[in-house]
Amino acid sequence: MVIAETAPVTLDLRQDVALLTSALIDINSVSGNERELADAVESALRQLPGLELVRDGDSIIARTNLGRSERVILAGHLDTVPLPVTEDSLGTVPSTWPSGVPGDGVLYGRGATDMKGGVAVQLALAASMFDGGAEPGKDVTFVFYDHEEVEAVKSGLGRLVRNHGGLLGGDFAILLEPTDGTVEGGCNGTMRFHATTSGEAAHSARAWMGRNAIHAAAPILERLAAYSPQTVTVDGLDYRESLNAVKIHGGTAGNVIPDRCVVEINYRFAPDKTPDQAEEHVRALLDGFDVVRTDSAAGARPGLNHPAAASFVAAVGGEPKPKYGWTDVARFSELGIPAVNFGPGDALLAHKDNEHVEAEAIRTCLRALQTWLY
Repeated sequence: MVIAETAPVTLDLRQDVALLTSALIDINSVSGNERELADAVESALRQLPGLELVRDGDSIIARTNLGRSERVILAGHLDTVPLPVTEDSLGTVPSTWPSGVPGDGVLYGRGATDMKGGVAVQLALAASMFDGGAEPGKDVTFVFYDHEEVEAVKSGLGRLVRNHGGLLGGDFAILLEPTDGTVEGGCNGTMRFHATTSGEAAHSARAWMGRNAIHAAAPILERLAAYSPQTVTVDGLDYRESLNAVKIHGGTAGNVIPDRCVVEINYRFAPDKTPDQAEEHVRALLDGFDVVRTDSAAGARPGLNHPAAASFVAAVGGEPKPKYGWTDVARFSELGIPAVNFGPGDALLAHKDNEHVEAEAIRTCLRALQTWLY
């Protein structure tokens, strides 16, 4: 039996940016399944004049080469978290417009907020950059990448840095993650630990013959519960930290005194600290316990004092805020590029089954970037 190939999806980058967002949502791109969307993005970008394109796996770099004195990077990930289980949920593919009028009101669908609205803005901006003979006042590098929603080792942006780092140079970077149209500078770092206690197994009917490792973990939980998180001012923005137990494992059966217990801990630390300094802070709090760092990612300073960043904030308006969660701005920071988060949609709706975004919020984000670039 011959199976017919699915026709490649064609994206119209010049349609209303909210409708473009809807078209992107209709292409399922759960992490590991970005190929169809990456193909459509690459094909659409190749129709635009003045862009140098490089594709690596399901990640794409598209650059202007106008000889401008400044280069800015606009980046966004193509993947989403998995779709809801129920087929009648508003979060499923295809996208939906409850108003009944495409482009009007609110757009629902997986990735509406995180972050196909931001990707649509990138694509629409690329398509409009040379309209009417106008040219942007800055060179622009557009970055579209895969595997953001999974473990960091699979990150498409990380792969681009390793394989094509020379193409990712710039003076300033904007990650179009959802921020409700507010500039969010830098990001907190994140770090995970295992704090382990040991005991001696025994039958629970003769508990005095053993030592309970779960009970031995109580002081760890007490110290974490009593801990007062810091608020640290970095380059004018106040970053709130948090340090919490997020999981606990111990015990083998209902009649056995546990001989081992592991408390998993997550520390979200301000970008004034390196990962090593953050680790020292946690070890000091949990002195006397067996603590192992299992994962870490450095934060990013906001860099709002850079001229390009300052001009962007002035163009967008509003008061910049700190980003409490970790985002890929940290990868640009490691490259020495100041970076901010700025995109349409409420980050609190990301990954929810009723994920949605206001159509006008997407248009406003596009207009802000166009105003700043020209």
